[in-house]
Amino acid sequence: MRLEVADNCPKEISDYLLRQFGLKEQSLYRVSGPVNLARLLSNFNRPRLRYAPFTPSIPSILQKSESVFDALKKQDVLLHHPFESFTPVINFLREAARDPQVLAIKQTLYRTGADSEIVKILADAARHGKEVTAVIELRARFDEESNIEVANKLQEAGAIVVYGIVGYKTHAKMILVVRREDDKLHRYVHLGTGNYHAVTARIYTDYGLMTANNELCEDVHKIFQELTGMGKMAKLKKLLHAPFTLHAQLIAAIENEIQYAQAGKPAHIIIKVNALTEKQLMQALYRASMAGVKVDLIIRSICCLRPQMKGISENIRVRSIVGRFLEHTRVFCFSNNGELKVYCASADWMDRNLFSRVETCFPIDDPALKKRIYKDGLLNYLADNQLAWELQSDGTWMRVEAGADEPAHQAQAILLEKLSKI
Repeated sequence: MRLEVADNCPKEISDYLLRQFGLKEQSLYRVSGPVNLARLLSNFNRPRLRYAPFTPSIPSILQKSESVFDALKKQDVLLHHPFESFTPVINFLREAARDPQVLAIKQTLYRTGADSEIVKILADAARHGKEVTAVIELRARFDEESNIEVANKLQEAGAIVVYGIVGYKTHAKMILVVRREDDKLHRYVHLGTGNYHAVTARIYTDYGLMTANNELCEDVHKIFQELTGMGKMAKLKKLLHAPFTLHAQLIAAIENEIQYAQAGKPAHIIIKVNALTEKQLMQALYRASMAGVKVDLIIRSICCLRPQMKGISENIRVRSIVGRFLEHTRVFCFSNNGELKVYCASADWMDRNLFSRVETCFPIDDPALKKRIYKDGLLNYLADNQLAWELQSDGTWMRVEAGADEPAHQAQAILLEKLSKI
């Protein structure tokens, strides 16, 4: 608990406030500047200091198709928020809720908001007789009250609400729609790296994959069976799944690159996550560096690995991008002797994500989408010389600056220009 007041606040007022809140003097902080930054931003009227507004785009395949289901039968759809709109995800649910051929909708909800459009759509679908299952994580930090309200609203509407597996947070981001077509059941899926929250989708960078791929859809179906208590740990075909297979498969992928490097072949690992703290993965990356594997890490916040240490991590570079949008995508890329492997995930490289949470990591198999993530979501950020900071071997961060003859490269601005209308 802390009480903040302006540094010129009279003592009698600060003493009065301390008494009212039952706080002692050590809980008082005198601030030289604005006390409430949120209120300051809401009244901030300096147009030249504000970012230019933009309109997120919608993939052309979805604009041309009358039905989301028709579009997904033709191809997978990749969404890169906030440069591309979150609206297709909402439209996917809305169409499923209204379609008489849709029998069931299942979704995980971590941070969504009680007043969100998604909750309203799920409740409406349940009222109209569809089997709606919501896996709600009540312990999402700071959102506990909101999530309880979401659970109550959905239960009142007739939805099945479950709270996942005891002892494990459900952090995976999944939607499963089951539809009857020509007397057969077909599944459609959305998998994401971020929450089903329309507000954060405007300020966080995240990937979402919409697909009708049979194997991916079957894997998601099996995970929902786990979460709802109707099945044991499932053997999956495509998805990597925490707390069961994800950690071991990541270690195996790193070891695979080490073997290529030792055989004299090119080996490269690019990882983009919010945080890197898990000891075994860091040790594996050190081994990779010592074997000659080039390792590029794009870490938004906590990184416990030290790069550029002689004889240990000379081949590891760590950078962080601090810009207009909060970097939230989780992408794992392994060169795999020229047969590039790219995964997106809900999990960071932390103990809690890999061992104490239900997480999903999904492969990007479509060659065009894989190439797009590799170029726009990874190489683009590795080339940033405007918003990037690099971690030094002593643990300090240094701002990256463009060379004298080097053109300015700002990853987020390039994606805004490429994918949205400014």
